[in-house]
Amino acid sequence: MQIKKNLHLTYCTNIHSGETWEAVFQNLKKYIPSIKSSLSPHSPFGIGLRLSDVASMEILEKNHLHLFKTWLQENDCYVFTMNGFPFGNFHKQKVKDAVHLPDWTSDERLAYTLRLFDILAEIVPDDIDGGISTSPISYKLWWKSQEEISAMMLKATENILKVVSHLIDIRKKTGKILHLDIEPEPDGILENTEETISYFDNYLLRIGVPMLTKAWAMSASEAREAILTHVQLCYDVCHFAIAYEDHAKALQRFDNHGIKIGKFQISAALKSDLPMEQIQRNAIFEEFSLFNEPVYLHQVIAKDKQEKLFNFNDLPLALAEGTGENFVEWRTHFHVPIFLSKYQLLQSTQEDIIKVLKILKDKANISNHLEVETYTWDVLPMSLKEGISESIQRELAWVREQL
Repeated sequence: MQIKKNLHLTYCTNIHSGETWEAVFQNLKKYIPSIKSSLSPHSPFGIGLRLSDVASMEILEKNHLHLFKTWLQENDCYVFTMNGFPFGNFHKQKVKDAVHLPDWTSDERLAYTLRLFDILAEIVPDDIDGGISTSPISYKLWWKSQEEISAMMLKATENILKVVSHLIDIRKKTGKILHLDIEPEPDGILENTEETISYFDNYLLRIGVPMLTKAWAMSASEAREAILTHVQLCYDVCHFAIAYEDHAKALQRFDNHGIKIGKFQISAALKSDLPMEQIQRNAIFEEFSLFNEPVYLHQVIAKDKQEKLFNFNDLPLALAEGTGENFVEWRTHFHVPIFLSKYQLLQSTQEDIIKVLKILKDKANISNHLEVETYTWDVLPMSLKEGISESIQRELAWVREQL
C-alpha cells in the first residue's frame, strides 16, 4: 500500500509456505483481499512476491502470467518488489545455510534471477521502479582461503554484471527501471557496511565499468551510473541490528559511495543484555534456547566488555561456547514479529526499526520500497502465535503508524 506519494509498504509473501505457482497463487487469493480490505480499501495494495525457482518457471507456462496480471487488476493490487533470495524450499524442512544455494557463482542462480526480472518487468506498473532482493553473494563459512574467496567473487561479479546488462536492455525496451537488491546478512560474504562498500568498490565497479563501457558503448560515468542504478541494497534492519551497526552512519556511508537502498526490509532480531549475576544469565540463556529450532540459521553476535564482537554461526554453538562472563550482550538472527518489543526475558531490536523509519521520514528519498519480513511464525512459542492474516495486518498497521 502507498503510505505517501511514491512510498510503498507491503509484506513479503515468503511468510506463506508453498513452492509451486499453484500454491503461491492460492495463498495470494486467500490472504491478500482481506488484508487489503482492512488496510487499503480505497487504494491499490502492493505485494512483495516470493517465487521459488520452480514457481518462477511454472508461472511462465500456459497462460498463468496473464491470469495473474488479470487477478492483480481485478483486485486493485500491484507487485513492486520480489524476494529472490531463497531459491528452493523455505518452509517445514531444514534450510540453514542451504538458503544460500545456489550462490552467485552458479548458472542456476543467474538463470533464476533473470527469469524473475522478466516476470517483474511484465507486472510492475509503468510508473514504479521494481526490485528483487538476493543473496549476499555466498555463504562465508564455505570458503577456506583468500584465494578461494577472490576466485568466487570474480565469478559471482561476472554473473551479477550479466544481470545488469539484462536490466539495461529491459529499460531500453520498456522504460522500466529494475534493480537487483543485494541483501547483506550475518555470515554472508557481505554482512556489514564495510564489506558491502568494499565489494562495490573493488569488484562490482572496478570490473563492471570497463565491461559496460565496451559492451554498451557508454562513457565510464554512464557505466558507473548504470551499475549503481541496477544493483542496489536490500537493507534488512534485523541483519544490520545484529551487527550492532549505527543505522544513520551506515546509510550515510552508503550514500557517500553512491550505493542506493532499493528496499528496506522491516524485521526484528532478538537481543538481551547479559547481567553479571549467574542465575539471571542462566535464565536468559534458557530463554534463548526456547527459540532454538532446526529449520533456519540463527546466527548470534555477542559483544564483550571491550565491545569486541564475536560471531557464532548458529544458536546451538553460541549456547555451547558463547556464555562466558566476558560477554555483555547477545543478538541473534530470528525474524520475530515487529510490533512487540519484549519476548519474556528477551527484547527485540524494534528500536532499530523505529530509528530507521525516523531516518526515512526525514530523508524520504533514501528508498521508496518497504517490506515487512517476518517468516518464523510457525516456530514461535504457542504463547506468541496469532492468526496469520491478523498478524500481518497488525505489523503493517504498526509500520504505518510509525510513519
